[in-house]
Amino acid sequence: MKNFFTLIKREFGLFFADSTLLSVFMLAPIIYALLFGFVYQKGKVEHLPVLVVDLDNTPLSNQLIDMLGENEKLEVIRVKNSNTETSETMRKLNAVAAVVIPDRFEAAVLQKRYPEINTYINTTNLLTANMASQGVQTTLGTFSAGVNMQGLKKKGMNSEQAATQYEPFKVNYIRLYNESGNYFTYMWPGVLAVVLQQVLLLGLAVSFAREFENKTLETAFLARSGSAFSAILIKVIPFWILSIFILGIYYVFHYIFKAPIPSPLINYAFTTGLFIMATSFLGVLVSALLPTALKATQVLMLLATPAFIIGGYSWPLQAMPVGVQWLSSILPLTPFLNAHKVMLFEQGSLSDVSSSVYHLSILVLVYGLLALSTVWIKMYNMKKRTAQNSEQV
Repeated sequence: MKNFFTLIKREFGLFFADSTLLSVFMLAPIIYALLFGFVYQKGKVEHLPVLVVDLDNTPLSNQLIDMLGENEKLEVIRVKNSNTETSETMRKLNAVAAVVIPDRFEAAVLQKRYPEINTYINTTNLLTANMASQGVQTTLGTFSAGVNMQGLKKKGMNSEQAATQYEPFKVNYIRLYNESGNYFTYMWPGVLAVVLQQVLLLGLAVSFAREFENKTLETAFLARSGSAFSAILIKVIPFWILSIFILGIYYVFHYIFKAPIPSPLINYAFTTGLFIMATSFLGVLVSALLPTALKATQVLMLLATPAFIIGGYSWPLQAMPVGVQWLSSILPLTPFLNAHKVMLFEQGSLSDVSSSVYHLSILVLVYGLLALSTVWIKMYNMKKRTAQNSEQV
């Protein structure tokens, strides 16, 4: 046991002696958490620039322009009276949308000839395009309802009768879980999990590979660790301890940025623990298999880089090819984010995320056994070479 703790102390010494690894593991989570926190802190996209082409220039068209400007998602930045070079103007003004009010708009509305309003949406950014489209649709829908109700009132109906004539039934849209549609609430936790996975894999990519390169694997490490199981624990325990420090920083940042935290915290701690273990064993496995730190890092980053995209957090797994779904299933980030999403947004319990917990547990078991087998084989070969050398002597 004394030798075990001596080797763990040695691992901490190797970690803190590597300035690159130290800066990546300790500073990257803090920097990225602050960076993405400030980027998404506002949570909503508001005051998107909109260009209006008013070919009618009547009180009714001016009223519509005012309503567009009053929508919190939109900001009318310019009103043109001609529909020439509209796309060029959109590009120069960085406008997300252009609303074209046709000539004789007011006259056509009053005569019930149903004029058409064309809306051009800049879809180079799908998020802002969707927000602008929703804002324009809501405004035009409200404006259309108001015009119809005013027409009915002029025919002698009171407000309640006019409302029932135009809207024979009401539709109520009730948002659940992320009621405000806050993009920060949705995006930030996923990004933090990605950063934690990246730094763990980067740190553990060099765990055994560094011993290979320094020619200390057999003499200074494996010979003293006693067993393959102890060797793996010695490599991962320092990173588990340091991960607790990172999670503590994340917890503080949740309060700073007023981000929601899964409750009860013990459920989140349990799934996060499984996630860290699965990621650590994956890192140890690749590091033990490949002889150089560079190769181990390249392979792990090749696996980890697309993890967020193919993990089903921002795009549904059902819409992906079977091969991509299989690839995502072998990455610990996929089940962890699925569980995290349910516990964070839907206030789910561990029983609600049992499939993700089983998935993470299987990854812990599989990667743990594979890492154990790989290290055991290396120790067996080491002892075999030592015995052969002794016989030769």
